[in-house]
Amino acid sequence: MDQEKIGKFIAKQRKSKELTQEELAEKLGITKNAVSKWERGLCLMDMSLLKPLSEILDVSVNDILAGELIEEKDIEKKSEENIIKLSELVNLKSMKYGIIGMALFSIFLILISFFKNMSMASIVSLLCAYNCVTFLSRYKIRKDKTDLIAGVMFFIAVVCNSIAFILL
Repeated sequence: MDQEKIGKFIAKQRKSKELTQEELAEKLGITKNAVSKWERGLCLMDMSLLKPLSEILDVSVNDILAGELIEEKDIEKKSEENIIKLSELVNLKSMKYGIIGMALFSIFLILISFFKNMSMASIVSLLCAYNCVTFLSRYKIRKDKTDLIAGVMFFIAVVCNSIAFILL
């Protein structure tokens, strides 16, 4: 999903309806700041707001997700693209909770290693392995080369750290 494109589209449609951000927010039962964040492309709206937003702006949900008015002949193609992009977005959001959980678990392991006088090498390997899997999973979904590079770098760190742990 192109958050900036969607945000610009929402802003354009809102202005064509002669609504302020505050008026749109009031109609949706949210804050003006939320609308501002959407329009600046900082985040997407909660999916439960898509239908009411489309009705207020007098556009389809597909138009909002595409960030443009879709021509009649392209509706089927764009609908399929939007469904795929939404499923990718859900996958990325679910990864967020895994990352938070791993961070908390890592802090727990680090604290234990300090109190028990344990080597940090195994913990660092574990953290790097998790980050490797996370970035490579994101690359698989988003096809962003920076995710691929980060995943490979963490993989190299895991290998090097594991060798050092075994040899030392």
